[in-house]
Amino acid sequence: MTSSQPSTVDRAFQSALYDDTDTGLDTGASLLAADSGADVELARRGREFVAAAWRRGWQPADVVRLVRRELDDPHVRLAAGLIRAQAPDDRPRGPRWRAQLDALPQTDGHARMGDRFSHATAVLELYRLLLRLPALEPLDEPRPTGTGHRPESRMLTRIRALLAKAEATGFPEEAEALSAKAQELMARHSVDEALLAAGAPAPDAPGACRIGVEPPYEQAKAALLDAVATANHCRAVWNEPLAFSTVVGFEADLEVVELLHTSLLVQATHAMTKAEAAQRAGGRKRTKTFRQSFLAAYAHRVGDRLRAAARSALADTDPSRELLPVLATRELAVTDRMAQMFPETTTTRLRGITDEAGWTEGTKAADKAQVHSHPQLP
Repeated sequence: MTSSQPSTVDRAFQSALYDDTDTGLDTGASLLAADSGADVELARRGREFVAAAWRRGWQPADVVRLVRRELDDPHVRLAAGLIRAQAPDDRPRGPRWRAQLDALPQTDGHARMGDRFSHATAVLELYRLLLRLPALEPLDEPRPTGTGHRPESRMLTRIRALLAKAEATGFPEEAEALSAKAQELMARHSVDEALLAAGAPAPDAPGACRIGVEPPYEQAKAALLDAVATANHCRAVWNEPLAFSTVVGFEADLEVVELLHTSLLVQATHAMTKAEAAQRAGGRKRTKTFRQSFLAAYAHRVGDRLRAAARSALADTDPSRELLPVLATRELAVTDRMAQMFPETTTTRLRGITDEAGWTEGTKAADKAQVHSHPQLP
């Protein structure tokens, strides 16, 4: 009785994936480069790594974000190609997952790079990363309501347009008014969705999404996301090692959190760059502590403004006896979902907030982007 010999792919994996040395990687790549007949099995095994990542709670955007941070652009294209190739074999997914597939970086063919040895090296480096992915909290798609999945509302379209204008304008007062109007519409959108879901035959349930929080100054960026989430009836939990926050809330609120956080981060970066240039013109040289303090102050101040705007917008709706219990029930549902997903969390104190000028300028920028319920449009 004879035993079957390990395949070229098995031998390459044994050398490269379970050995962190460059020598092991070179050995594995050499084996694959010399055997073109191994290509089909190599691609199949890659799809299996992707499927295993999904079982461990990862989603397409999470994988791409990590590959981009840990490796290089060719690896990102390889990962996108693998994810697309695996999709036909995957189980049915919801709209948020499908949107992530649509947003994958474009690839041509099988995203092959350079000669066979270079390509095999990149593939093995990617597989090394996929093999070592830790388990994440699963993000279940929200249960459908009795109304089914609705197309994006006119309200969200208006919100997107307002935020785009706020990001593009060079006038702080105009950005303030536009951002304020957007937050007012967000609060109304949340109330409308809450009442609609409460009246549906199958009540909605909280879901969750992950939003990248990339360095540098990731602590301040996470604080900004936390402020936006809290003001919009969601909760955010930051995973510093993997550079993302998980936001828990109802789908309509998750959508506006993603929109507003992205917009405010763009506005904060613009304001920080302008303030930093003024500091340099005055003879200042150090910038890292200035930026960290600027963004921390911006997040703190914007959080206050967002909460005030949300309270004001809610008051303007003249909450009825019907609405208040609905909002309280949804708040409890979000809290319970977060406790289920993250039974143990810790709080983090922002570090490196030592620059008085940065704090002052960040606060001023947040005041210019302040959010209230009835902006005076210019």
